[in-house]
Amino acid sequence: MTALGTDTSIGALLREWRQRMMLTQGELAQRADTSARHLSFVETGRSRPSRELVLRLADQLEIPLRQRNTLLVSAGYSPSFQETPLEAPRLQIVREAMDRILGAHAPYPALAVDADENIAAMNIGTELLLSDVSPQLLVPPCNVMRICLHPEGLVRQVVNQEEWRRHLVGRLYRQAIYSGRESLKQLYDEVSTYWPDTALGSGSGHDLSDTIVASIHVRGLGTELKLFSTIATFGCATDITVAELSLETMHPADRQTADAFEAAAKERLKQNGTSGIQSLQPLITSPRRPTDPR
Repeated sequence: MTALGTDTSIGALLREWRQRMMLTQGELAQRADTSARHLSFVETGRSRPSRELVLRLADQLEIPLRQRNTLLVSAGYSPSFQETPLEAPRLQIVREAMDRILGAHAPYPALAVDADENIAAMNIGTELLLSDVSPQLLVPPCNVMRICLHPEGLVRQVVNQEEWRRHLVGRLYRQAIYSGRESLKQLYDEVSTYWPDTALGSGSGHDLSDTIVASIHVRGLGTELKLFSTIATFGCATDITVAELSLETMHPADRQTADAFEAAAKERLKQNGTSGIQSLQPLITSPRRPTDPR
């Protein structure tokens, strides 16, 4: 994957984002309530956009908050969006919301992930799913893509391995391209070396014809687990940390998988000296939030 362009002027950055969204100058100008002529002048450096125009253009281009700050600085303005550490008191309500969602989904796997695919929190179901992964991959900062795709990671337990690898590598590629994050591009280059035969094209799909959703099949907890996932984000976030968080919940695709997680969670909680159905709820762990995704 190639790196971003070296021209960091506001015009070049806006042009790159516009082309990434496959919009003409006229289409973007109309959406942002400006003229195509003025937008052309901005992109070529002949005109300096106002702060309000930069934010309108960023909104129409669906640019992530971190990159919106970059645009503002390139245009000569101060950043608009704050980045608050997840542990800060200001984000207590966000942490509580994460805990409620992850705890309520137990005993099935659920985790919170930041923009660099590092785990911010996980529940007991995720711990059970990753119980056979190499301990070296579970030392914070824990990166989901490394945990899943590294030869010593979860992938060695996956039955439908090729399909699942294609899905994860393709998802990471799209995230890297859309976000423009150099860290994700480096992560994509790294995980691509794990399985050099993994292309970005679609899989054969031969085992999906009679299913409702595509699922991952994993050997674990003494059986074959079948799971499918959903991903949610915090809507209308105005803080970079919150905007970059995503919550992934994995759901049992059959009764056998549900029973396996329920039995394993009860046994784990029993070993920890607790009992009762209410004990299935919490057990959230929060790895150290890293500053370096590597």
